[in-house]
Amino acid sequence: MVIFLGSALFYTFLPPLKWRRMIARIHFIGAKSLLVIVVTGAFTGMVLGLQVFYTLRKFGAEGFLGSVVALTLIRELGPVLCALMVTGRAGSALTAEIGIMRITEQIDALDAMALNPMRYLVVPSILAGLIVFPLLTAIFDLVGIYGGYLVGVKLLGVAGGTYFGEMETYVDLRDITQGFLKSLSFGLLMTWVCCYKGFYTSHGAEGVSRATTQAVVLSSVLILVWDYFLGSVLL
Repeated sequence: MVIFLGSALFYTFLPPLKWRRMIARIHFIGAKSLLVIVVTGAFTGMVLGLQVFYTLRKFGAEGFLGSVVALTLIRELGPVLCALMVTGRAGSALTAEIGIMRITEQIDALDAMALNPMRYLVVPSILAGLIVFPLLTAIFDLVGIYGGYLVGVKLLGVAGGTYFGEMETYVDLRDITQGFLKSLSFGLLMTWVCCYKGFYTSHGAEGVSRATTQAVVLSSVLILVWDYFLGSVLL
């Protein structure tokens, strides 16, 4: 897998770049995942606002609701949940698509036509993941913060100025940078694992099914494990 990633990164910096393939991957991974991200982000923020409010009320600190919701989303929940949702929606389809190309010998046909399969299939997907994941995470965070606002301010009576004022006080550039780096690494991780599993699929339809399952499970587990190690370094 490491050699596979190294080859993909090597061809990333070797022209020409398949711009049309990359734009198609951006649309597939990013634009088509937007609805799932918005819905998940909204309800994550609403649930977080509800639970955090009742926890803070025990200490008489309801005014810190906005900062707690924002920090939790920006540093942890936003990048992780966004990555898991995109992995389930786009990562599985990416593995299945490349896997079907392998078992139907379309990848061998690319080789026969002197088209490098790594450059044609894998590099655009990895670049699209690096571009799309931070953008989707930013949307997830923004929608989640306003979901917490709806619950905390409109439903539970926290002052709107306090909600955003405390957020401005306690959320700084370091927190945003941490969330950005996590989403960037998750984008690379998901596309790497899913492309690898699809690229080396075998044994027909059953192999594609197995590869898709393995790709989603392995990507999800690695995202959670890497989140811990990255968080422990950046804190």
